[in-house]
Amino acid sequence: MSNSVAVAVLVTADLGKAIRSVRALLAVADVADGEVDFEATIRTPEVLSRVQEVLPGLEWWAVEGKEHGCSEAGDDPAVCLPVMVFDWGRPMDRAEPFIAAAAGTAAAVRWDLNAWPEVPEADLEAVSQKYAYLTLTLNSRDLYQREPSRDHTIHVHTDGTDGSARRVEWLAGQIGGRPTGRVEPAPI
Repeated sequence: MSNSVAVAVLVTADLGKAIRSVRALLAVADVADGEVDFEATIRTPEVLSRVQEVLPGLEWWAVEGKEHGCSEAGDDPAVCLPVMVFDWGRPMDRAEPFIAAAAGTAAAVRWDLNAWPEVPEADLEAVSQKYAYLTLTLNSRDLYQREPSRDHTIHVHTDGTDGSARRVEWLAGQIGGRPTGRVEPAPI
């Protein structure tokens, strides 16, 4: 297990803009063998049904704790609402359907990339998979959905060194963003 820090580089109330910005960053990244991870607190049967359709077999547990219901025990999540959803290692093509299914819910989507490639014109070396992550938080400003919001935030993960700040600034510039000053620890 490694740790990264996540730097917020774009905050917008426009979900379409957030998705287009993520797509632009993914176009820069090496996404070979990439995966996507999901987190959300689901409070309504409607959202639960939509998310289950996109992520069959998802892992979940009751907000009150696993003893109040969980996928591991074979419980019915609709009876245990609200539930926490943590689903890992899905194909990257599941990201946008999940975003649509989770509409209005505080959630996070993290893309686990193969690498951030070298950018010679910006004097940036390649960054290995260990620190090549991108997170979009929906209806939340923070990675863990503790700060509900009406907007969405894109976070670029880094090793936290001074040298990585240049990459974060460069990536933010690719989407018309800039580091906002918000940096969060992000255990991976």
